[in-house]
Amino acid sequence: MSNIVLQLSPEIQNEIKAYYATSIVERNAPGVIFAAKLPDTAITMYKSGKVMFQGIGAKREASRWGEVKAKDPVQNTTPNGINAKGDKLPENFAAMSVIGSDETGTGDYFGPVTVAAVYVPKDKIELIYELGVKDSKMLNDALMTRMAPDIMAVCTHSILTLRNDKYNQLQAKGYSQGKIKAMLHNQALKNVLTKIAPDKPDYILIDQFAERNIYYNHIKNEKEIVRENVLFSTKAEQLHTAVAAASILARYAFLREMNQLGKIVGIDLQKGASGKVDEMAANIWLKHGEDTLRSMTKWHFANTEKARKLLEKKRK
Repeated sequence: MSNIVLQLSPEIQNEIKAYYATSIVERNAPGVIFAAKLPDTAITMYKSGKVMFQGIGAKREASRWGEVKAKDPVQNTTPNGINAKGDKLPENFAAMSVIGSDETGTGDYFGPVTVAAVYVPKDKIELIYELGVKDSKMLNDALMTRMAPDIMAVCTHSILTLRNDKYNQLQAKGYSQGKIKAMLHNQALKNVLTKIAPDKPDYILIDQFAERNIYYNHIKNEKEIVRENVLFSTKAEQLHTAVAAASILARYAFLREMNQLGKIVGIDLQKGASGKVDEMAANIWLKHGEDTLRSMTKWHFANTEKARKLLEKKRK
């Protein structure tokens, strides 16, 4: 099935709505503002301004509204030229159907740990590229926030958000960050596998944060453990678009939670774990109390004691 995505102006978007007014269908997917269904083509419009045409008649319909450029072919070469550590990937891995998983928030004092898993079948790889998906380190937060609803609309996914109250409870029980992350990755992968069943990916690629044996040791007591065709690699976002998409969704979930936490204290929370974070934490502690600060932070981080010392100075 052909997939074409055009970035169109508000004026042309309005023309599209009028043109397909008699073919409107209801779509409740995230970010969708208009959808129409023809006998051979589905048209979906997103808040981002992108309009996606899917089906046998995609090229015909898309050509009415913009220039349909020839796509660069998907590279069918092994990505082993990337200086990554981990499993050796199969030939043509970048063109295979893959579930990718990634996480964020583990190095941030404020905010949750979020993990996302995304299934990108081979027939959607070009579409995901057209949506702008690439290594999240090459994208800013605002762009990822705009892209995430498009990814969620077209790809089977699972997003898990471990908020700080639960994180602190697990950490107090002796769970390391590695164990926590492994548990979240395993659960997110199970969720996606359940959603796509009976289909199966060619492979699963986890952005490696621990060696294979350590990862599986972390989750050895889980009732269900995802093991079949699982690969681990660092820099996985550059090795398959599924991991790049997962990275964007994990960041999107992290940013949403940070925004909600910021509303509680009336400020935009500082990311990371720098001296600026210490100062912000001390001010929150002073104004809102320890319980509020604890509820939005990873309490075992060194930032807590640094903030405590700053608080003592502020109270003198």
